[in-house]
Amino acid sequence: MLQRRVFIALGLCSTAAACSSGGFGRTDDTVYAPGIAGEGDEDGLIVGHRLMAAGEHELALRAYTRAAAQQGVNVDTLSALGSANLKLGRLGQAERLLRRATEEEPDFPAAWNNLGVILLEKGEYSEAAEVFRRAFATDNGNSDQIRENLRLALSNLSDPGYDPDQQNQDFKLVRRGTGDFILLGA
Repeated sequence: MLQRRVFIALGLCSTAAACSSGGFGRTDDTVYAPGIAGEGDEDGLIVGHRLMAAGEHELALRAYTRAAAQQGVNVDTLSALGSANLKLGRLGQAERLLRRATEEEPDFPAAWNNLGVILLEKGEYSEAAEVFRRAFATDNGNSDQIRENLRLALSNLSDPGYDPDQQNQDFKLVRRGTGDFILLGA
């Protein structure tokens, strides 16, 4: 009987404590629960930049797409979308987006640089060198990365790297895991 009274007393104390105001809620006597954070609470470009830095390029592309829907398609969103597509290996899409960005704002060095990287990847060394020159000029020569990219494009322009001894090497494709492949020299 004594145990039952103790349990009832404890139950009443906990009920009274639950009804009191204070704690994490608001100061008035209403029940308060924080709202759900929606997708629109954070700038999509900032989120995308953070995801790109973390190597999450597909998620960054989604964040940049949200930013384009919120802010409109402008030079920043075009450049960001192009950069994400570049990291995902979608060179055609990235090139179209970055060309649009450079048309909208011809003095945007990051867009010119990323366009040059695409052209370099595609083996279009002459146009890549011109694009890197443009990026270097619009940046007033302040970026070491653009300078290095220009140097690389110019070196590929003068010597595309054809080595007849390496052309006859045998290579072997080896599967690692569930879809990763590596190329080994024989």
